Amino acid sequence: MSSSLNTKRYIYFFQLVSNNFVSTIVVLLATILFLKAAQLGPSQILTWLQAVRHAHLFLATFLPIGLGILYLMSRSRNVYLVDYACFRHTSNYRTPMATFLEHAHHMPSIDDKSIHFMKRMYESSGIGEHSYLPTSSHYLPPSHTLNLFAKTCISPEAIDILVTNCSAFNPEPSLGDMIVNKFKLRGNIKTIHISGMGCSAGLISVEAAKNLLQLVAPRQVAHALVVSTEIVSSMHFYTGTNRAMLLPNVLFRMGGAAALLSTSRSKSRFKLMHSIRTTTAAQDKSYQCASQQEDDKGELGVNLSKDLVAVAGETLQANITAIGSLVLPFSEQLLFLFSLIARKLLNSRIKLHVPNFRMAFEHFCIHAGGRAVIDAVQRSLCLSDEDVEPSRMALHRFGNTSSSSVWYELGYIDAKGRMRKGDRVWMIGFGSGFKCNSVVWQCIQSTSNLDGPWARCIDAYPVGTTKAVR
Repeated sequence: MSSSLNTKRYIYFFQLVSNNFVSTIVVLLATILFLKAAQLGPSQILTWLQAVRHAHLFLATFLPIGLGILYLMSRSRNVYLVDYACFRHTSNYRTPMATFLEHAHHMPSIDDKSIHFMKRMYESSGIGEHSYLPTSSHYLPPSHTLNLFAKTCISPEAIDILVTNCSAFNPEPSLGDMIVNKFKLRGNIKTIHISGMGCSAGLISVEAAKNLLQLVAPRQVAHALVVSTEIVSSMHFYTGTNRAMLLPNVLFRMGGAAALLSTSRSKSRFKLMHSIRTTTAAQDKSYQCASQQEDDKGELGVNLSKDLVAVAGETLQANITAIGSLVLPFSEQLLFLFSLIARKLLNSRIKLHVPNFRMAFEHFCIHAGGRAVIDAVQRSLCLSDEDVEPSRMALHRFGNTSSSSVWYELGYIDAKGRMRKGDRVWMIGFGSGFKCNSVVWQCIQSTSNLDGPWARCIDAYPVGTTKAVR
């Protein structure tokens, strides 16, 4: 017991010193200079200053100031999240398992074995009885619950940039044009529509909006509107018997979110700290693990390979390697480096140190792609059940809402009242290709309008969920 306590003390001391290395050096140098000055006395210090050349004094005084000003002028502008809003479904679109299976029975090309398979997948998917599907094959909900302008009191005319994403549904005019027309946005607005990027498109859209705000938008305050959705309808419902292509029928559900980004800190809730993108599409196994294709009978659907979870884990490892150096305390980076060196030089069986990402983040929003994906991320990052609770509950309540799922998870954290000023949020998105994208936010204002998608049901959560079938 005492040995374990001593080990914890040593680790704490190591973390304290390494994480405050720069501060420790500065304090030591300042202490040495103070003691030296006290030893010399005022007269000797004055004599030394008089002996120093004026040019040197000028450089020592004004050069740091000039370099500081140059740095401030050349660095990219900060980008903030003013607020976000998620589509709140109405009860007439609720699709419990019994309804889902009944509709499947009415499709002549789906046999009883396929329906039985989807039933088993549904029961183990972690999706509850209150997820939603649209009733038509071409449906865009004209609901006020996705109107971010009313929530933030920002005029549509103040929007400089519009970024929309929807992978499988690409009409003409585009989804972006529909939004411009509906809200009568300015004629010189810069619009981008992102398609074919899968469930990670929402975070890719955030990064695209950030880059445009920093590089293209005028130097005064600018705003970017990001709208993330996916169309799940009968035209995208796979009606064949290939089991790998039946699974998306079970997992995907209707949802959408809008986020307002700005270059102004005023009235904003979060500061965008980092955005990291990782793709492994050069590898055939990754490229083919989630793709839209026809089966052997010509039925179109999305094929999810058996390698999907393994590929997601490998891509996540590459992504966290990139983001770890930006967010992890120096002590965690050193421990990882030491374990890597020991593994290379001493014994290949030595386990690599798994960084404690809870030292870098208070909240995690992991794409609710399915129970197996959430389980794999939890194991890889050594997260607690509470850390992944927003992802599991979003999957249970709304299903896999594709690119908007991370916003429903952030809404869960808000609705539970867990967000505090200074808290850091790690959003992790996965998408076909295969891609893993990360966005890091820091809360600068914890208050929020809680009249979101969880408003009428948050007291019933969290709920228990069954284990995924492997």
